[in-house]
Amino acid sequence: MTSEESTERVREDAISSMEEQLSLLFRRSRAIGNRVARRVHPDMEPGAYGLLRALQRHGSLRLTDLAAEIGVGKPTVSRQVAMLESLGVVEKKSDPRDGRAQAISLTGDGSAQLAAAQSARRTVFHGLLEDWDDADLTQLSGLLERLNEAYQRDDAF
Repeated sequence: MTSEESTERVREDAISSMEEQLSLLFRRSRAIGNRVARRVHPDMEPGAYGLLRALQRHGSLRLTDLAAEIGVGKPTVSRQVAMLESLGVVEKKSDPRDGRAQAISLTGDGSAQLAAAQSARRTVFHGLLEDWDDADLTQLSGLLERLNEAYQRDDAF
């Protein structure tokens, strides 16, 4: 085996292992997401957590901007917003920049429930990672950020 073939094999093995580990992480993350969503509201769909986080980050967003922010179609976001509105965690108001459009934002109750769920989630992470040193946590965070940036640049999926 040549040096080039060996390097290619190492890279292929690493990518294969990463794909397997990410698949496992995504499944576990979905399970945790289900529990976090129920902490916000027992009837909330797990996929709505990302929507609430986007509203928390931006304050308020129009439906089109919210769909783009979380990477799903307008019909899906519209259905989730309607469900969240019925649960009292989001509200729609006229967009001050365009009276024909509506801005979606968290309600006070929605913000409080989301903050409580996030606190519980952070507590779980603290427990899971209590034996990791700060350098490893910082490195993992940076590598995950790079991976997410790569996903954002490449819409191959």
